Amino acid sequence: MGLSLWGSLLFFSFFFKHLTSLDPNTDAFYLSHFFSALRLSNSSQAHNFSSPCSWSGVVVCDSRDNVLHISASGLDLSGSIPDNTIGKMSKLQTLDLSGNKITSLPSDLWSLSLLQSLNLSSNRISELLPSNIGNFISLQTLDLSFNSFSGEIPAAISSLVRLTTLKLHNNGFQFGVPPGLLHCGSLVSIDLSSNRLSGSLPAGFGSAFPHLNSLNLSRNLFQGSLIGVLHENVETIDLSENRFDGHILQLIPGHKHNWSSLIHLDLSDNRLVGHIFHDLSSAHKLGHLNLACNRFKAQEFPQIGKLSALHYLNLSRTNLTNIIPREISQLSHLKVLDLSFNNLTGHVPMLSLENIEILDLSLNKLDGEIPRPVLEKLPMMQRFNFSFNNLTFCNPNVSQETIQRSFINSTNNCPFAAKPIVINGKKVSKKKTGLKIGLGLAISMAFLLVGLLLALRGRRKSRTWATKLAINNSELNSPEQSDSITYVKQATQIPVVMIDKPLMKMTLADLKAATFNFDRGTMLWEGKSGPTYGAVLPGGFRAALKVIPTGTTLTDMEASIAFERLARINHPNLLPLCGYCIATEQRIAIYEDLDMANLQSLLHNKADDSAPWRLRHKIALGTARALAFLHHGCIPPMVHGEVKAAAIWLNSSQEPRLADFGLVKLLEEGFPGSGELDGYTPPEQERNASPTLESDVYSFGVVLLELVSGKRPDEELVNWVRGLVRQGQGLRAIDPKMLETGSEEQIAEAVKIGYLCTADLPWKRPTMQQAVGLLKDISPNS
Repeated sequence: MGLSLWGSLLFFSFFFKHLTSLDPNTDAFYLSHFFSALRLSNSSQAHNFSSPCSWSGVVVCDSRDNVLHISASGLDLSGSIPDNTIGKMSKLQTLDLSGNKITSLPSDLWSLSLLQSLNLSSNRISELLPSNIGNFISLQTLDLSFNSFSGEIPAAISSLVRLTTLKLHNNGFQFGVPPGLLHCGSLVSIDLSSNRLSGSLPAGFGSAFPHLNSLNLSRNLFQGSLIGVLHENVETIDLSENRFDGHILQLIPGHKHNWSSLIHLDLSDNRLVGHIFHDLSSAHKLGHLNLACNRFKAQEFPQIGKLSALHYLNLSRTNLTNIIPREISQLSHLKVLDLSFNNLTGHVPMLSLENIEILDLSLNKLDGEIPRPVLEKLPMMQRFNFSFNNLTFCNPNVSQETIQRSFINSTNNCPFAAKPIVINGKKVSKKKTGLKIGLGLAISMAFLLVGLLLALRGRRKSRTWATKLAINNSELNSPEQSDSITYVKQATQIPVVMIDKPLMKMTLADLKAATFNFDRGTMLWEGKSGPTYGAVLPGGFRAALKVIPTGTTLTDMEASIAFERLARINHPNLLPLCGYCIATEQRIAIYEDLDMANLQSLLHNKADDSAPWRLRHKIALGTARALAFLHHGCIPPMVHGEVKAAAIWLNSSQEPRLADFGLVKLLEEGFPGSGELDGYTPPEQERNASPTLESDVYSFGVVLLELVSGKRPDEELVNWVRGLVRQGQGLRAIDPKMLETGSEEQIAEAVKIGYLCTADLPWKRPTMQQAVGLLKDISPNS
């Protein structure tokens, strides 16, 4: 310890003594001053600073001792770089200070006009990038990644016309990409990932960089279309986790494309539409393909049999249909395969299992038996999931915990004695095994005969609800005509499942009787997800029955799973699912009827005075909290799809309860089309688009405008209020009766929140979490 301290003192005393003896106008002086200011540790070994250019591997000089290159990566340099150090080395061409603890840069750094390469990555620099970066007219490589730079990327970057590599990832840059970047036509590699950049890319971005082979814009807030970025010489494209929209084919310049250079393609978590590229046969180098979580049209599996280099394939949530092709077994290098959340059918194909580490086929419509080689490989995998299909398997070694995690809705159908018989670590001989099996079969036959006699005698059955659901279609009569539901002759055989009341036994016949065969006179309201009827069920239980329309492609088992999931979602401002009934193609959701008027009748069907501002704010905030829970508290996020005043009910304490959540999944193909649009429908959904989190926010905004204005949500309400707000006359939108019950300033703020939520462009709308925060800020608590 003492020797080490003494050595450090000797090193620094020599260092500083030498510093004072150097000519102050030389690069040696500037360099020594630089290392002194950044507290170069003695762990970097003592160096004779009488000639800094002799520091091999760190400093390179010309014949006149001008410093040309500095490579001081990972030397534990820390603190601010002062002026009159490296900024004075006028001949400097390469500067690498990466992997240190530098916190700020000198003002004279930007005067190094001969600098060709600047690497400041992995430091702690937290400042704006100055506009005089444009002075680096010779710069070819700029790496500022893994710092805390903020603000905008300066427009002066357009002067860096010789730039070939630009790495600004993992910072805090904001706003858009400056159009001047398109002047840097020599760029080969661009990485702007993991920032807070937003807006559309400059027009012509895709064609501005003819030599580009790597582009990474992932984990930002970009939106709009991307045209022509997939050049034939591009090797890596990562646009994931943004808001890019438009047709996927716009990424390709021209109609035909050669994929022979492509190695890595990630377009996941965007809003791209169209069909997945069908002809990827020329992409023989492609190793990573991720197109998950977009808005593609329903399509069959793309042709991937010739992608022999593929090791990562993620096509989750891409609307795939039909079977998984057998050619997938040719992908011998595959390590990750994720095909979850699609509509794939048929059997699980044989896979090339040599390298597979992650396998996810969950939430499809696969059936049949999982191949035994796949089951035998599972213990060697990092992660796997076959849940929510109709699969069977035989693996006696699979634990119950694994089944509950990765085989939900699958059947372990191992036959008798499938598990090897082992006693004290040794297998039992075949002779003894045969004897025991024979004895077991004899005993089983005896019990079977006794059971048959009892069955013939009593012919009594005890069925679980799951067994009762499997009703043969031949038992059902032809349907008769009614207002909203198909009549079934043997309705007494179709059970009603009451989730929290398992002893409450009912059938479809009881539901029909309680609603007079679903007569329109018992209808409470009707929406895009179907009509809702009021009923008093046996035992005096008051219920609201939502009849979901026909046409769904879900099987009875899939519908049961969806209902059971919805029943597990609990929040004080959500109307919980109490039960359900599945009758052929009809699905009936059962809610508790709160026996009170919903918001629609409260606002528009009463002749008494207007509801006070305090109550309206309470309803708005409670509804916002319910949606925020669905959007941000559920995994995966749940879209409501039909937020409207008629779906908001009030309990005895006048707390709002949002009903009908989660029915998008049961409708499978989304809600009916443009013929049933109403004032709650956002502009983007007028094109038969499926409901989204953003469309929920829009519909909530309409409800909020309905609350503050007291007007019905026709097509003109949103346009009228938004026009008033833009003119600075938002107060005119407020219900005059309500102004007498609350703060004008608070109600005006609610109008502005409704304005934000009903923005024409989905990405401009706040999240529901943000809407909750805004409403809490204007709480009328006294």
